[in-house]
Amino acid sequence: MNLAQLHYTSAPPGPDGSGFRFTAVSPGVPASLLREAEQLIGYEPPRDAPPRPSREQLVSFPQALSLNVLSDGSRLLARSVYTGADYSGRWGNFHAHAVHLPQPSGTGRPAEGQLPITSWGSPQWAADSPPAGAPVPELASVPAPGPLDLGALAAFVAARGQWLAGFFADVRRLVEDPAAPQLVLVEQDSEAVAWWIMLACSVLPHRRGQWLTFTTYTRRPQLARQQIIGVVPEDGLGLAGQEHRYRVYDAARAAAPAPAPDPWAQTAALIWRAQRQELFADVRRLPGEPLGPYEAGPLAALALAAGVGLDSAGRAAAADWAAGHRGALGDVRLNALARALARPAADRGPEEAAASGRLLTALAGWAPPAVSEPLVELALAGAVRSGGAAPPAGLLGEAARLRLAAELEPELRESLTDPAREPDDRIGLLRIAAELGVDTADLLPDVARRLARTLIADPERAYGAAVGAALTELPRLRQLVLDRLDGLAAGDPAAGARLFALTPLRLAGDEVLPHLRMCAQRAPAAGGDRVTALTRLVEHSGVSLEEDPLVLRTAMRLVWDAEPPGADEAWLALSALGDRAHREAGTWELLARAAVSAPAGDRSAEELAQELLRRFAAELPAALRPSLLLLELSRNLRVRETGPGWVRQALELGAAGPTPTAREHAYAAVAARLLAEDRPGSEVRALIESNDAELLAAYRRAAGEPRVADRLRLDPGYAAECFATWSSQPQAGALWQETRTDLLDGVLRPVVRGLPPAELAVLEEALARLGGRWAEDFRGWQRPGAFGRLRGRFGGSGRRGARGALGSPPPRGGSGGPIAPGGGPAGSAEDGRWP
Repeated sequence: MNLAQLHYTSAPPGPDGSGFRFTAVSPGVPASLLREAEQLIGYEPPRDAPPRPSREQLVSFPQALSLNVLSDGSRLLARSVYTGADYSGRWGNFHAHAVHLPQPSGTGRPAEGQLPITSWGSPQWAADSPPAGAPVPELASVPAPGPLDLGALAAFVAARGQWLAGFFADVRRLVEDPAAPQLVLVEQDSEAVAWWIMLACSVLPHRRGQWLTFTTYTRRPQLARQQIIGVVPEDGLGLAGQEHRYRVYDAARAAAPAPAPDPWAQTAALIWRAQRQELFADVRRLPGEPLGPYEAGPLAALALAAGVGLDSAGRAAAADWAAGHRGALGDVRLNALARALARPAADRGPEEAAASGRLLTALAGWAPPAVSEPLVELALAGAVRSGGAAPPAGLLGEAARLRLAAELEPELRESLTDPAREPDDRIGLLRIAAELGVDTADLLPDVARRLARTLIADPERAYGAAVGAALTELPRLRQLVLDRLDGLAAGDPAAGARLFALTPLRLAGDEVLPHLRMCAQRAPAAGGDRVTALTRLVEHSGVSLEEDPLVLRTAMRLVWDAEPPGADEAWLALSALGDRAHREAGTWELLARAAVSAPAGDRSAEELAQELLRRFAAELPAALRPSLLLLELSRNLRVRETGPGWVRQALELGAAGPTPTAREHAYAAVAARLLAEDRPGSEVRALIESNDAELLAAYRRAAGEPRVADRLRLDPGYAAECFATWSSQPQAGALWQETRTDLLDGVLRPVVRGLPPAELAVLEEALARLGGRWAEDFRGWQRPGAFGRLRGRFGGSGRRGARGALGSPPPRGGSGGPIAPGGGPAGSAEDGRWP
């Protein structure tokens, strides 16, 4: 490599009248480079410099060693010093000696040779005057490093130690971000600035250090374009307030700035403070893939192995990197690293503990016990005393295992019985006990009980890797936990199903856990055959209902999620499994709820209610009985299996607190029966006399159904009887008056108006056969405006009022009389039929 030299000074004026010029230059240097270099290598003495300093005073003047990047990408390394002579001598008042480094940046080839900053104090720099004769020869390399006082450098690092982490973080930012603030180093001695720059270049990758621009001294830092700028104290005033442009390091005036949270920078600072700077070269020689230039892990790992004390972040970085590069350090360094990580530290944080755990996992089955034992002992002691993950098994030698078992057994047992310890911690402690061979059989039931409760309550949080491993590694614990979970699942099957849905817990084929087995099965899809699903769940439980009757209850709650099944499903479940199974499981009450909550009109509810009343007469609570009896009454009305008095029976049960749907169901059945052909007159009278709003409303709804209108239209006898009934008993009460008026006006009148004359005549004949004045009253009711007058007659005045009603229609094929004011028949049989 041929490096051109340039000498520049203030000499006697030349032909052009200028006193500042290049006095000696290597051959071939272009004029453009000289013009650009001339702007970079000037020197301005300090403000307090004497005008004519003596040679002794010149020694204390700052030297300006600078590295600049030129416009073509090449670099210029220059040393400028103050000479103090006047213009009459052979040498001027400053002299600059520069070396051109021609390799441009971005060529893809690493810059070679010594770092430019190492040329500080090099004997190859020319004296304070130009060399005799010109041109000067080219150099083969950067000027050789000058003598370095290692003791003085160590003292400098010790004095500036608290600034180093922040400084290295700023240096990193400087080389990564072109817009980063310049670094200003305020030192009275320019050699101290050179040491700062040496420190910066030592921690950077070699290529980065080659291109880090700097000057060890300038009078005008605001005009300097280098990345690192050295100034004397009087020239650094006012720069600290310009944070966007400068980061100022002035150890004499200001406290150290707070460093950024950069583990790499902090580690580099601690290495320098420990005087182990050779580690920066060692880290670049580590085997394996190329390392990131600012990766804290490898540097921290070497530092810990070399005995350098790091903070918790550095130790965590070292452990994490070593876990992924366990073969890069070798057994000796790895063992030293493990011992360093195992030393007690007040600042040990959770990140460090987790990283140490990952390193232990990486070492398991790979490193000999002697390498991993220090970390294992630390992890075991920490887990026992304050919680944390247990290390992997198999990392302890027998001697270490016996020693730790004796040391930790009392604390281990005490921690297992501590109610403040979380179930996860207890699981870890049990694994530690198993690893050390400590007997904890008497403590297992309590641990299992607490763990089972946590798993059933919050499976996602509770079932972690540690719990899963413990349930695999500790068979007795698994048995106790699963037994407890089986009991808890019987009480809350939905929670048991959630446990299997949200965790990888699975059951072995030989484990007798009927409730858990059913919870592990998938619930039936919506709209599927849930009764079939029920029977399959019971079969899957692995036990018979005689062995564990509660299996049926768990199965039903899994299928119907604690809600009652449909009445038809409940009927099928009762038929398929029998009343004994439901009685012993206590699920008959769920069947009863299915019946009483079924929608009105559900015939399956009627059949189910009858069976429940027949099979569970002794068990049925009083609260459910009225509803079931109403449903049974509905069924009996439908199949004509009732005796007399069923209207009053329905009213009495309806007043006994049944479910609204059961009452609605029964009242609808009563109303339908009262509108049938074979309706007993006594039941119609019971309806009229009841004055019950809900039953009368059900009667009105039933009468308003289309099938009744069709029958009124097609059956004159039925229509005649309805007219007679709906015209009767005006004195029975306001509710009946309202009901019969609504039925006459809203149900019968639209039908009658639509009848042709011939059919209307047939209807009048049917009314005449009823006896009394029904046909005459019907004709009057039909006339426009006549119904109001007729209604007045029906209201209790005149001859009919004295009789109490229009007269009772006789049964077909029989005879009857009017209804007496007291509600009984007047000269008619008790079994007279009414619509």
